[in-house]
Amino acid sequence: MTLRLRSRALACLLLAALILGGCDLAAFPVGAPAPAVLPTPVRPVEARVAYVIDGDSIAVDIDGRRFQVRYIGVDTPELHDENTGNAQPGAQEAANANRALVSNRIVRLEKDVSETDRYGRLLRYVWVGEAMVNAELVRQGYAQVSSFPPDVRHIPLFLQLQAEAQQARRGLWAAR
Repeated sequence: MTLRLRSRALACLLLAALILGGCDLAAFPVGAPAPAVLPTPVRPVEARVAYVIDGDSIAVDIDGRRFQVRYIGVDTPELHDENTGNAQPGAQEAANANRALVSNRIVRLEKDVSETDRYGRLLRYVWVGEAMVNAELVRQGYAQVSSFPPDVRHIPLFLQLQAEAQQARRGLWAAR
């Protein structure tokens, strides 16, 4: 696929995500650099990370109760592939990157539209300080964008960060 065709495909995906998500197109112009600091989430819930499950999931404690949290908008290779039982390529690296970002930290959990997924895990954007972990994993190249409407608030940003990671051949994109 040529660079021009990839750019057009990315622009189409971005436009579709904006339309589905009800986002303002001016907020994420195509080709604009990603913001260095993302806006602070609205009404976040604080939680302590109990442990990292894999590259895109954690267990947290909130008010004495433990919950599993699945990061919204991103997907990482599986540590335990349901077909083979083995780790997919890049799974351990993604889990390690997630661990480096959140282990033993207090995080803020931001809800989009949905409360939980079909497995009962909380669906959230996860923040450490001013950094959104979901976005940081994509920026580093350890996660790829995975959109499940209606939870699409930050998809335009994730698409931009993924394109940058692919172009720079960071993380999982280094071997491709």
